[in-house]
Order: sequence, then structure tokens, then C-alpha cells
Amino acid sequence: MVRIKLLPKMKKISEHISYKEATHSDYAKRKGIANKPLASNIKNMERLAEKVFEPLREWVGGPIKVNSMFRSPELNKAIKGAYFSQHLQGDAMDITSMGGKTNLEMFHYIKDELDFDQLIWEFGVEPKWLHVSYKSKKANRKQVLITQRPGKYYVYSDCKNC
Repeated sequence: MVRIKLLPKMKKISEHISYKEATHSDYAKRKGIANKPLASNIKNMERLAEKVFEPLREWVGGPIKVNSMFRSPELNKAIKGAYFSQHLQGDAMDITSMGGKTNLEMFHYIKDELDFDQLIWEFGVEPKWLHVSYKSKKANRKQVLITQRPGKYYVYSDCKNC
């Protein structure tokens, strides 16, 4: 008799984001830091994916790399993340183009076509990656910033002309 081992169904945050991808951190893995979201964090990640990531991915027409989504308090502290980082709640993600569109094109699409709380152009003449967050239709600020690092600390400035 041959026994077939069935693999457990992978948890999904959305159609194109797995639980593993949403909670992955090389740093956490290396340092043995747990990066496990609460049920409320998972709901936030699902809402962010539904309202921002999936519509963006459809427009791009292909994959988008999720660099960072959820961060546990321990992980956020270890990487010296912002004290009130929206990653802690599962409300934010850092993403990078995988070729369908550039980071710059994705930045403008999010800014002009999607609802969001915060959109940050991360470094460079063209953004090296994008930080985008979503809270709720009522609470979203539509804040657009650009990050620069002139010295020891990051500086965020208004990006109205971006």
C-alpha cells in the first residue's frame, strides 16, 4: 500500500502574497527572532494587499517583490525600525519592481490611482523601493514622502512635486 503525504494548505495573505512572503526576514532568521503576526495584524495585511497590492499587481501585469511587510516588535527594534512603524501592525509593505513596470511607474500609479495612507519614495533619482501603507478609507492621509539620508539619520520630506 502506497501512502501519499498531503501537504498542508499554505496560508495566503492574498492571491499573490503568501504568509511566508509577508513575514519573511533574513535578519530575523539569522538572529533567531520570531516574526509571527497576531490575528489582527493578519487582517491588516489582508486589507493592505486587497486595497493596494493586488490592484497594483494587476496594473503591472506581473510579479512585484515584497521586501518587507509584517515586523514583530523584536525584529523592528533589532533593525532600528521607526518606533511607530506601520509594519508593526501589518499596515505597511516595502515593494520593488520585478520588471513589469519600474518603481517610478508604480509610485505614480499608487499616488494617482489608489487609496493609501502613506507612500514613500525610498532613495535615489528613481526610487530604489517603495513603502506603502493602508489603514482605512476614513483614516488614510494620502501622505507622499521622499526619503533621503544626508548623514546618520533618515530625513523624510514632502514629495508634492514627485
